[in-house]
Amino acid sequence: MAKHKVITTDAEIETALERANLHKHEARAKTVEHIQDLNLLIVGLSNHRRLVLPIEDVQGLGKATHKQIQNYELLGRGTGISFPDLDVDLYVPALMEGVYGNRRWMAHLGRKGGEARTAAKRLASQANGAKGGRPKKAVA
Repeated sequence: MAKHKVITTDAEIETALERANLHKHEARAKTVEHIQDLNLLIVGLSNHRRLVLPIEDVQGLGKATHKQIQNYELLGRGTGISFPDLDVDLYVPALMEGVYGNRRWMAHLGRKGGEARTAAKRLASQANGAKGGRPKKAVA
């Protein structure tokens, strides 16, 4: 079977460089650290800020070991973080927007938060009830 040589043209290279320049000022991951005692993932960004993420909130990392999390690769000049031992890839711009997984995962996190039973939630509910509760749905 003959192998075909793939040739990248100058125009394709120029187009790729132009696309990259559009995003050159966006923050990208530079470091990843797992704080085992606190169960946190800390992503150091190119803009000198840090993302601090609870491991249990990040899809695919909830039951990972420290060793599995420490084995990571930065992809796309820091736009992605890959955990090959876990088959988990994270998109850094999405993490910065608070998206820690796919839609189903994010819905799961929302339900989990909605099920929380705290004194603060109870007081907020009581205050809302004193104002008449949730507005009634309009009937067409």
